[in-house]
Amino acid sequence: MENEKKREVVFSAIQPSGTITLGNYLGAVRNWVAMQEEYDCIYALADLHTITVKQEPAQMRKNIIDAYASIMACGVDVEKSLFFIQSHVHTHAELAWLLSCYTQFGELSRMTQFKDKSAKHADNINAGLFTYPVLMAADILLYQADKVPVGADQKQHIELTRDIAERFNGRYGNVFKVPEGFIPKNGARVMSLQDPSKKMSKSDENVNGCVHLLDTPETIMRKFKRAITDSEACVRYAEGKDGINNLMSIYSAVTGLTFEQIEHDFDGKGYGDFKVAVGEAVVEHLRPIQERYNQLVKDKAYLEECYRKADEIATKISRRTVSKAMKKIGFVL
Repeated sequence: MENEKKREVVFSAIQPSGTITLGNYLGAVRNWVAMQEEYDCIYALADLHTITVKQEPAQMRKNIIDAYASIMACGVDVEKSLFFIQSHVHTHAELAWLLSCYTQFGELSRMTQFKDKSAKHADNINAGLFTYPVLMAADILLYQADKVPVGADQKQHIELTRDIAERFNGRYGNVFKVPEGFIPKNGARVMSLQDPSKKMSKSDENVNGCVHLLDTPETIMRKFKRAITDSEACVRYAEGKDGINNLMSIYSAVTGLTFEQIEHDFDGKGYGDFKVAVGEAVVEHLRPIQERYNQLVKDKAYLEECYRKADEIATKISRRTVSKAMKKIGFVL
């Protein structure tokens, strides 16, 4: 992979804070799988980012292994992509410190996610919560990434990453590749089943709002049957129909049908029929992923072999970037 210089490098990361959701899968992880064929893909399990919120140690360890197995089960192939655990690659923390000295306090104070998370975790507004966008910038810049797939809520972080890279390069020369954020062609934005004005989140207070990748078929069906819709009882995509729009987006993502085909297929049918159809389609789509996960999670030795190998390669690649940055700054190496 290191020798293939023709293909562009894509970097993306996901936090292992709880189980992967249907939103994580349809919005990000499924695209990770698709991008493996076109790009040199570098993917990280961003466990360093999770501790801005208090974690229970045993549960955190389980979450990391479960997330690694889940993402492999979704189709991320460790023979095609580099998929490592962030905390095992010490260069992430090292470069984050260096870059924090080239990031302005005002820039970080304007980050909307800091404001949102501070409000949500008012009892734990720690320095890491404030500076984690710098760690995110380090994650990306370490691997000289060309592109970073992002959702709308992450655009501000990419802009900050670009600003930091350009500021550093402006002073010391061409050290970091300035990455581009891009929205993958088939990235679905999945909203809460109980409040379709908000993104589906594992931290949703209403357990019926979020479908998890490893939910049982019975649980998935129950959640979809309880999904919020509207009073029109007509399956069509339109402004003001957030609940149905969300269900149609999910159904389209897992079946490949267009909104026009969905509207045609459910013409004259009620929301009850449609909710059942969406639930069944999701259950069938996730079935092979759940089966593969159950195989992988039982083989801890194989999982460890995969991530240790990736950790080693990621350390080797990223060490070059850190060394170059330190040398430019003036450290004695």
